[in-house]
Amino acid sequence: MDHFQNPNQKQPGDPPPQTYETYHFLGLELQMMSFRALAKEKARKFNPDTFLATIGEGRKTLAFVKKQGIFAQGDKADAVFYIQKGKVRLTVVSKSGREATLGMLTVGNFFGEGALAGQALRMGSAAAMTDCEILQIDRKAMMHALHREHAFSDLFVAYLLARNIRYEEDLVDQLFNSSEKRLARVLLLLAHFGKEDVPEAVVPKISQETLAEMVGTTRSRVSFFMNRFRKLGFVDYSGGPEGGLQVHSSLLSVVLHD
Repeated sequence: MDHFQNPNQKQPGDPPPQTYETYHFLGLELQMMSFRALAKEKARKFNPDTFLATIGEGRKTLAFVKKQGIFAQGDKADAVFYIQKGKVRLTVVSKSGREATLGMLTVGNFFGEGALAGQALRMGSAAAMTDCEILQIDRKAMMHALHREHAFSDLFVAYLLARNIRYEEDLVDQLFNSSEKRLARVLLLLAHFGKEDVPEAVVPKISQETLAEMVGTTRSRVSFFMNRFRKLGFVDYSGGPEGGLQVHSSLLSVVLHD
């Protein structure tokens, strides 16, 4: 006969209760990192740029200058986009006019994939944060490419799974963590914390209003915490080579601290 253990019963080696939220947060991070690792492994074996260049009709490379819109909320959703150069910001606006930042994407990221799931109209907007080169792939051409090349399909699915875990993590973060922890996490994510060979990463110039939208708090609170992070040596406004905000790995202590 099988024996079942009470999942709420403390087991030898379990972490203390007060550290559960930290372990849960790290668990989601590790899940996300595993999917990132999977996507990187797929990319090493298969170059999406090379393959996408073989798509004939239905694709074109577009250039956007900084702050130029790529598509707007409510536009027809008939294509998927792939970032070849630059950074892109995704936003959504409520009926009352309140804007929220959904994410910031960089080279090698896809966006607008809702077009593949039958989405008729764009649920949000996309705009260039820097000068960008974007590959636009029509829905029909993208679907054909996914069916034709299994390695590309695997890479795309791994990317979508990583994005889905990121959204789940964002929700947990919003529900259970303080605004200070949420801001620290956003900065670490924007700086690609944990990326290979980037121990001290730089975040491109970003306004405190945008950070407040991403964190779900006010600009004054963001300003207060940013000043605190600077005084503690977690961030540096000297900007580094890109002229942005330098984020140090020590900022992770804010996320892990209970």
